[in-house]
Amino acid sequence: MTDVRHEIGVLVVDDDFMVARVHRAFVERVPPFKVVGVASTGAQAIAAVDELRPDVVLLDLYLPDIFGLDVIPRLRTAGHDCDVMVISAAREADTVRGAVRHGVVDYLLKPFEFQDLRLRLERYADQRGRLRGAVVRSQADVDRVLAGAAAPASVAGALPKGMSVETAELIERTLRDCPGTLSATECAALTGISRVSARRYLEHFHTIGRADVSLRYGATGRPERRYGLCGRGEGVGSAAENGSMASRSPGTVAHHG
Repeated sequence: MTDVRHEIGVLVVDDDFMVARVHRAFVERVPPFKVVGVASTGAQAIAAVDELRPDVVLLDLYLPDIFGLDVIPRLRTAGHDCDVMVISAAREADTVRGAVRHGVVDYLLKPFEFQDLRLRLERYADQRGRLRGAVVRSQADVDRVLAGAAAPASVAGALPKGMSVETAELIERTLRDCPGTLSATECAALTGISRVSARRYLEHFHTIGRADVSLRYGATGRPERRYGLCGRGEGVGSAAENGSMASRSPGTVAHHG
């Protein structure tokens, strides 16, 4: 399977070609996801996984030949370990329980908006990033991965008074797009909000475990707090544990509060 930060391969499975086109368009608006194929039946889905080796399958359940959940064990029997995210109108509790038993990474009910899928894809990418190394960094990472669909859809899920969902999501995207770490001043410049507001949101993300903090020491004055999104395989915490922080940023040390 693809394991490159800049591409997560997706197979879209839906018997309605118009719906499949919409899902494809939605997915391709969310980096680093890339649609590698589309299937309209269970048999096509199994064949496409065998040929295309996607990282994750967006699986409708009401397929013309095979019930969607029955596709999953067939994939496993064939030796495929791709993840599966259900996207379906099926609301029966037994179906949802069955999906959980089959190990799906998420379950999204139709109809939905782009934002609903985007948040789930980004959460999946975050969970995937936490498991890229040979070992997990902490129990907190294990807990976040196992929380799966029960986890909040984004860091904006439960904000303190005075914070807005829109600004929280803007800052989260800014952190996600940054290849390294950001100070509050740099974040403010990139987002167009004040440094004080940027610092408040960044500290909130650190408090809820979505951002790591490192301290960069200059020649004089107080150390600069720098923030990096957790779980990308290149965050400040993992760099410190690998002993590479000093070579990358001589005046920086990791801090996990």
